[in-house]
Amino acid sequence: MPSPTLRRLTAAALLLGVASAAQAQTTAPTTPNRFLTDSLDSYVQRGMRLWNIPGLAVVVVKDGQTLVQKGYGVREVGRPALVDDQTLFMIASNTKLFTGTALAKLDGEHQLSLDDRVTKYLPDFRLYDSTSTRLVTVRDLLSHHLGFKTFQGDFTFFKSNLERADIVRRMRLMQPTREFRKDYGYCNSGFVAAGEVIPAVTGGKSWEDYVRQNLLQPLGMKSTFVSSLEFAKQPNIATAYSNTFGPLAKVQFDNWDNMGPCASMASNVSDLSHWLRFQLDSGRYEGRQVLPWAALRKTRDANTIISSRKSPLFPTHFVTYGLGVESADYNGRQVYWHTGGASGQVSNVCFVPEAGLGLAVLTNNDNQSFFEALRYQLLDAYLGVPYIDRSAQLLARRRAGELAAGPDPTLALAARVAKKAKNPLPLKAYVGEFDNPLFGRIQVTQKGKQLLVTLPTHPGLTATLDYMDGQEFRATYSDLVFGVLPAKFEVENGRVKSLEMRANDYVEADSYVFGKL
Repeated sequence: MPSPTLRRLTAAALLLGVASAAQAQTTAPTTPNRFLTDSLDSYVQRGMRLWNIPGLAVVVVKDGQTLVQKGYGVREVGRPALVDDQTLFMIASNTKLFTGTALAKLDGEHQLSLDDRVTKYLPDFRLYDSTSTRLVTVRDLLSHHLGFKTFQGDFTFFKSNLERADIVRRMRLMQPTREFRKDYGYCNSGFVAAGEVIPAVTGGKSWEDYVRQNLLQPLGMKSTFVSSLEFAKQPNIATAYSNTFGPLAKVQFDNWDNMGPCASMASNVSDLSHWLRFQLDSGRYEGRQVLPWAALRKTRDANTIISSRKSPLFPTHFVTYGLGVESADYNGRQVYWHTGGASGQVSNVCFVPEAGLGLAVLTNNDNQSFFEALRYQLLDAYLGVPYIDRSAQLLARRRAGELAAGPDPTLALAARVAKKAKNPLPLKAYVGEFDNPLFGRIQVTQKGKQLLVTLPTHPGLTATLDYMDGQEFRATYSDLVFGVLPAKFEVENGRVKSLEMRANDYVEADSYVFGKL
């Protein structure tokens, strides 16, 4: 998941990015070996300075050989420990291809069919409407075309104490706004449901155990963890940082374990070199067929069209989604990749079988596009694209987007609070318990001259409400990944009826209305 800043780019910014691309063409090296040997270190170090990235690790695999496998920068700001090829980062949504591959393996072994109805394995599974419930397949869960908006439901599920079965159960309350099997909308809960199919098919073997035993162990990925909590206990880990909300600051590690099949894994570039070799060698690793090619190929088949229009920035004309992996053309070659976004860490894993090329980039600042720029720079070097400084290109695009977006909206909220307008109701009138069918219950209490929202399904998460004007308050979440945003009460005849709240776009774009009980 990209940070909110990176998602608010305008058409004007896109055009400026195209212009900067033309200006950035230089006589820099165009051959891959020369870029790796003469330019990679300086390119990465410069990019880390420009994008304010404390630590980064990269691996490049070509024709079965690991050409680059190294770290840059530090694991934690102000401390001397350096990032190396063993440093662990959360790979977040790069977990999804492991889940898709696990289910493709079960399909290849005839323990299930990807086109089986989900209700065959999860009899109580429901979507909002009965027709979709009757038709939805395992493949649908993995393909982001259930009709939901991107990240829909994630405010309810992300960093919550809801178990996977409860997440799957609550999917029936998510009202789609798009067409089933037609429109792309990135759905994390779909992968949670897909992961729940695995124990149903294997006689109770968890998603975690199945992935460990059938993928990580055969590929020798001994330092890759399927649990966010397990990762956080390791000694050689990259600390998470963000400057989305101001100066670069340490942020809490995400605990994705309740949503494990969509995002909970952590790895390093050493282990990911094994994953890349497996992908590039048609399911083989060190001469052994770990997964039949027919099964691996199903993970890459296009199930959902994301875009069929030429990119203004890159030599790409289409983008599709398979079973946890995106696919596109790139200067005449078919490229497969996925990004991963956790709070304070973003990553990129990419492979081009036709060129025998694989790469991964792991970073520990979530508010930057250099993890994407480096991927494009390496693709350009190996796939014959004339040199363009992709970091400069994306940085210009980002700055133009910020300029077009205007001042930080939190400044306007602060200004409204600073006016100290008189509230038309006493604070005690807002106190009480509120409920949303999907999210569940929240409590509003008075704390001096503020209100405090407690969210029981999200342990430790609160929101402080400061009065602005009308019936609107500024909500400041205790975990700033959730944002600083307006919250609005609905009042009728002097009585509070509901509270409308939302989280940062990074979590979910839609607001939630909680009715007062």
